Amino acid sequence: MRSTRVTEGVDRCPHRSLFFATGITREGLRRPLIGIASAFSDLVPGHIHMRELERFIERGVEAGGGTPFVFGVPAICDGIAMGHEGMRFSLPSRDIIADAIESVVEAHALDGVVLLTNCDKITPGMLLAAARLDIPAIFVTAGPMLSGRYRGRRLAFVRDTFEAVGRYRKGDIGEAELFALEEEACPGGGSCQGLYTANTMACLVETMGMSLPGCGTALAVSAKKRRIAYESGKRIVELVREGWNARSILTERALRNAIRVDLALGGSTNTVLHLLALARELGLESISLRTFDELSREIPHLVLLEPAGDLFMEDLEFAGGIPALLATLGDLLEDARTVSGKTIREIQRSVDFVDRSVIRPLDNPYNREGGIAVLFGSLAPEGAVVKQAAVDESVRVFRGKAVCFNSEEEAMEAITSGKITKGSVVVIRFEGPRGGPGMREMLAPTSSIVGMGLAKDVALVTDGRFSGGTRGPCVGHVAPEAFVGGPIALVRDGDEILIDIPNRRIELLVSAEELEQRKRAFVPPKPRYERGILARFAKLASSASLGASMS
Repeated sequence: MRSTRVTEGVDRCPHRSLFFATGITREGLRRPLIGIASAFSDLVPGHIHMRELERFIERGVEAGGGTPFVFGVPAICDGIAMGHEGMRFSLPSRDIIADAIESVVEAHALDGVVLLTNCDKITPGMLLAAARLDIPAIFVTAGPMLSGRYRGRRLAFVRDTFEAVGRYRKGDIGEAELFALEEEACPGGGSCQGLYTANTMACLVETMGMSLPGCGTALAVSAKKRRIAYESGKRIVELVREGWNARSILTERALRNAIRVDLALGGSTNTVLHLLALARELGLESISLRTFDELSREIPHLVLLEPAGDLFMEDLEFAGGIPALLATLGDLLEDARTVSGKTIREIQRSVDFVDRSVIRPLDNPYNREGGIAVLFGSLAPEGAVVKQAAVDESVRVFRGKAVCFNSEEEAMEAITSGKITKGSVVVIRFEGPRGGPGMREMLAPTSSIVGMGLAKDVALVTDGRFSGGTRGPCVGHVAPEAFVGGPIALVRDGDEILIDIPNRRIELLVSAEELEQRKRAFVPPKPRYERGILARFAKLASSASLGASMS
C-alpha cells in the first residue's frame, strides 16, 4: 500500500507517533488509509448537510476494513458569488481544489480517497485531482435540494429569484411577492433544484463511473443518499485492495459517455469547460470542443428540466435517475467500467422502471439533437457554446445589432434601466478566462433579460460563461477572448451579428478589410489584478476552447 511510506520501518517511528497523536491505533495503521476530502461549509447551501454524510462514509470505511481521515476542501457558492467581484474567484477555485487535494493526499501517502462534493466548481476540481493522483477514488455528490413552494406553485432558485428581480423591475410582481419568493425558493440543504452546473456534473460523475449508481440524483434529504455514502465508504477500501485507480475508470469512453448524457439531459454549458479541462489533465487529445458538436448531432435531447422546462431534479430522481437514462440511451453509449464493479451495460440491464413523462424514449425526443451546440465563425474562430435546449425554436436563428459592454456591470446597468431594445445583441467582453479574469457567469444579465420579457427579442454574446440556469439565445465561451485580441474585442455598436444555431454559425457581419484595420488599432488592456490568485489565473489560464484551466 502507498501508506507504508509513512507507516512501516524503524525510520517511520516519528511518523507513527504523530498518527498516534490523532487517536489512531496500531491496528488502524495497518489498514488502508482512506482520505475523505470533504467540501463541508456553512456558507454553501449545497454543502451544509455534509457533516452527516461524512459520518456515513466513515462508518463505511471502517466496516470495509479501512481507516478514515476527513480533511477539508474549500467551497464557493456560485449563487452568492454571482453578479459581483466574487464570481471572478469561482472558476480559479477549481484549480485550487485540485491542488489542495493533490497536496494532502500525496503528503500523507493516503491509499485511496472519497471525494465528498456537490456544487459548481468543487466537483470538477475534485475530478482533476482524481485524474492527477491516479489512485483509487470514489465520489459522493451530496444531492439536490427539494423544490420550494409558494401558493401551491413549485419554485426553483434561478427562475424564482434571479428572474424574479427582472419581473419586479418591470412591475409584474410587487415587493411582498419578491420577498416571499426569496424566502421560499430554497427550502433547505442541497444543490439548486434545476439542471444547473452542480446537478449536471453530479449526473456526469455517475455516468463516467466515478460514483455509485443512483448517486447523481439521490436527494440531499434522503436516506438513500446516506446509504450511498455508507456503501461508498465500504467500496473505496475494496477499490484499494483490487487496485482500481481513477484512470482505469476515467477513460476516453467514459468521457464520451459523459458528453452523450450531458447532451441528452440538456445540461449546463459549464460542463464543456470542465470536461475539456479533465480531458487535458488525462492527456486525451481526442476529446475537443468539436467532440461536443459531433456527438450533439447524434444524441437526442430526452429530458427537459429547469431552466429549459418545468421539471426538477426530484422528478428525474423519481423517474429512475441516471440509470434509467443510461438504459434509454442503450447502444448509443459505449460500455465501460465503473467504481461499483458493474459495467455500463450491466447497469443498463438492471433498470426495471423508467418514467417516460420525464425521460422520453429515443423515438420521441424533445429535440433530435443534444442540448448543447458549438458555434464557429468570424466572431468565434475557436468556437463558442450555447445551450440550445433552452433556446426557443423561434430564435434559434437571430440577427441583430451589437450593443457592446466591457464588463458585466456596464451591461447590467443598461439592461435594468431599460436601455436595451428589441433586436439587440448584447455583447459582454473582457470577461474571459484571462481578461476577467476568472470568466464570470453572466446569470444576472441573462435572467434580467428574461425577467423583463425580452427572452425572444434580445440575444447575448460573451467571452464569459453562463450559469446552468441561463436560458434564451445566449452564446458564451467565445474564443479567442477579447483580452488576447479575439474578434469579440473588435465589435462596435451597431455591427450586425448573426447567430445561426441550426447551422452552427456565429458571424460578425463586417468585412475582412474592416476587421483587419480594427485589429491593427487594438490595444490590449492592462490586467485588472497584479497579485493573488486572480493575477496568477490571468497569466496561466488556457483558452475557454481548451477548458480554461491553469494545468
